[in-house]
Amino acid sequence: MNQIGAFIQGLPKAELHIHIEGSFEPELLFAIAARNGIAIPYESVDELRQAYAFSELQDFLDIYYQGMTVLREESDFYDLTRAYLARAKDDTVRHVEMFFDPQAHTARGVPFETVIAGITRAMDEAAADDDLSSGLILCILRHLDEEDGLATLEQALAFKDRIIGIGLDSSERGHPPGKFARLYEKARAEGFRLVAHAGEEGPASYVQEALDLLRIERIDHGNRAMEDPALVERIVAEGLALTVCPLSNLRLGGVPSLDQHPLREMARRGLKVTVNSDDPAYFGGYVNDNFVAVAEALSLNEEDLAAFAHTSFEAAFIGEPRRRRLLEELDSYIADWQPETAGMSQP
Repeated sequence: MNQIGAFIQGLPKAELHIHIEGSFEPELLFAIAARNGIAIPYESVDELRQAYAFSELQDFLDIYYQGMTVLREESDFYDLTRAYLARAKDDTVRHVEMFFDPQAHTARGVPFETVIAGITRAMDEAAADDDLSSGLILCILRHLDEEDGLATLEQALAFKDRIIGIGLDSSERGHPPGKFARLYEKARAEGFRLVAHAGEEGPASYVQEALDLLRIERIDHGNRAMEDPALVERIVAEGLALTVCPLSNLRLGGVPSLDQHPLREMARRGLKVTVNSDDPAYFGGYVNDNFVAVAEALSLNEEDLAAFAHTSFEAAFIGEPRRRRLLEELDSYIADWQPETAGMSQP
C-alpha cells in the first residue's frame, strides 16, 4: 500500500450515498437464494459477476432488481446489511446513511416491516459493537407513479423513528423530480429529511427542479449541474452538499475515464462534495476504493481527501454531539498522520 492508500485506509469518513441492495455481493446472493429455495439464472458466482457489465443506468437497474428478488425474510435483509456494515467498518467509515427501496420488495409480497426489521437490527448491532452510527433513507422509485410512492410513504409513517429521510432513485431519464412534488411536500410535513438523485443521467435542469420543487437538502450525484454555471453558483451559495460516486459514474458511462471526472473541478468551484460508493457490489468498489481511484486519477493529495471526509460529516443528518465527536476524530487523525510510520511501501 502506498502513502495515499495508507492515508485513505485510516481516514475517518461518512458514507452518504450507498444503496443497501446495491451491496449485494454474488456470494451472499447465491447463499440466500439457496437458503430460500429460489432458482437464479446463473450457474456460478463467477458467471453472475461477469453479468455485472453495464453500458448505462437501465442495464444496471435490470440486473439490480433481478438480484434482490431472492430477499424474502427478515434474516436476508439482516445478513445483507450486516455484511455491508462490516465492510464499512473496515474502510474506517464512522457514520453511514443507507438508501433502501421498499417498493421493490413490497411489490413482491415482502411486508414493509420485514425489510425494516432486518435492516435496522443490523444497524443497531453495528452501533453497539463497532460505534458505527447509521441512518436509513427510504428511496421512492421514480419509474413508478407518484400514487405508488405516496402509498409507500404512508407505510413508512409507522417507522418514523427508524427512517431519517426520503430520497428518489431508479431510472432518472424521463422521470423529472417534479413528478413527485406532492410526495415531497407530505414528507416535509412529516419531518423527514429530503434528498434526491438528480443530474446523474438526467440534465442539469433536473437538479434545478429538485431544488425548486422538491426543496431537497442534499443532492445525490449532481454531476450534470456543472453544465449550468448559474446553477453551480446557486448550490454553492445555498451550501448544499453533493454525494458523488466516481466508480459508479465510470461504470455507467457518466464519464469516459476517471481522469475526466468533474470531482476536482467541483471542489475548485466551491461545491461541497463527498465521495461514496453508490452500489459497490455492482460497480467494483466500496468507499475506500472510490477514494483511491480518484486520488490516483486526479492527483489528489491528503488535504483534498481530508476535505471530502470533513464535508461528509458536515453534510450528515446526525445530531451535533455525534458530529462534533466525529470531526474531532478526523482532526486528530490528520494531526497525527505520519506517512513514514504508516507501514506502507512506496510504489
